[in-house]
Amino acid sequence: MIGTESIKYSLRNMKHRKARNLLTVFSILVGIATIFIFVSFGYGLYDYIEDYKTGTSANKILVMGGGGAINLDSPFILNEEDKETIEKTAGVSQAMGVYFGVVNIEKNQESKYVYLVSYEPDNNLLFELQTVEVIEGRDLQKNEKKKVLAGYNYKIPGKIFEDGLKVNDNIEVNGESLKIVGFVSEVGSSTDDSQLYITEEYYVDFFPEADSYVEIIGVVEDTDKIDLIVDRVERNLRKERGQEEGKEDFFVQSFVDLIESFSQVLNIVIGFVFLIALISIFVSAVNTANTMITSVLERYKEIGVLKAIGARNSEIFGIFLFESAFLGFVAGIFGVILGAGISYVGGIILSGLGFAFLQPYLALELFGLLILFSVLTGAISGAIPAWNASKTNTVDALRYE
Repeated sequence: MIGTESIKYSLRNMKHRKARNLLTVFSILVGIATIFIFVSFGYGLYDYIEDYKTGTSANKILVMGGGGAINLDSPFILNEEDKETIEKTAGVSQAMGVYFGVVNIEKNQESKYVYLVSYEPDNNLLFELQTVEVIEGRDLQKNEKKKVLAGYNYKIPGKIFEDGLKVNDNIEVNGESLKIVGFVSEVGSSTDDSQLYITEEYYVDFFPEADSYVEIIGVVEDTDKIDLIVDRVERNLRKERGQEEGKEDFFVQSFVDLIESFSQVLNIVIGFVFLIALISIFVSAVNTANTMITSVLERYKEIGVLKAIGARNSEIFGIFLFESAFLGFVAGIFGVILGAGISYVGGIILSGLGFAFLQPYLALELFGLLILFSVLTGAISGAIPAWNASKTNTVDALRYE
């Protein structure tokens, strides 16, 4: 253990070499701040995904075309018969088809293109899947026409239109005036929060040429058997559509599996980015080691004097190890402060841009772990120079010029 006097001695020496030590601290804190930013946003995104996996979406299955991606230009057809087939599958309690189209909206001579989505007010699986609800005004009623629910961004000035909209405002949709009866809560995606919702019956009137759902959402009765139920749905749809196994033009997957597939891709991306941050830390560690080696060489004779007046090898080792660890500690403190500040501001900016789901994870344990990591980085970087200093020959050091 390093004593109080040795600590004071180390701090005095570090004070005399402020410029070099500040540069070393800066190199480490940049790496720590980088790791903090990536880890905080990574964990924030994982939390967002976990909310989906454990919320009302856990018992949902999705049926879409081909590889599962929404493609408005695809000839793939998913109709009422397919929905009935899914509903009749053992283990499925209900199903809802979703129409999805691009429309032009106008208000006060401002024009935008957004998505118009259908849903069934008395069987609203879509809102359960998106984990949203009506937060202002009211929900649509079955078969209601000329009325629309608006996404969260329509409330906010400057998001969709220069002036935010209110309940009972009218909005032109493909030249037709629709009244806003309510707003739904924030999804966190600028695209989703810019959607408009109408009843399925009105959508068919609005787009008479609509002949295919974009997706069908099903609800399973027992989430423990969801994989078995997915297999049943696939088998029944193949039979109903007259298709062979492996040649289907549709895709069935539980929503949890879909999210987990996304999580796997996210793991790879975050892992790669984290590796880049670790490279930055490695460079910082090399810089710290270089600083400590230079410090040992500059204080070679001083080490000899310390050993001549009775300093033990362990004390010499402790002095230099403390200095490198202290540099890591200071860098860690300022690194997490810088990283937290950038993450917090970044979260506000992303939310303002319509990506509210990208929010940082700012828990105390993240601060503590990264400070500890920084201290260890500094200590490990200075261990070899400290060891060499402790093994200095007293006579050679005293004769050193």
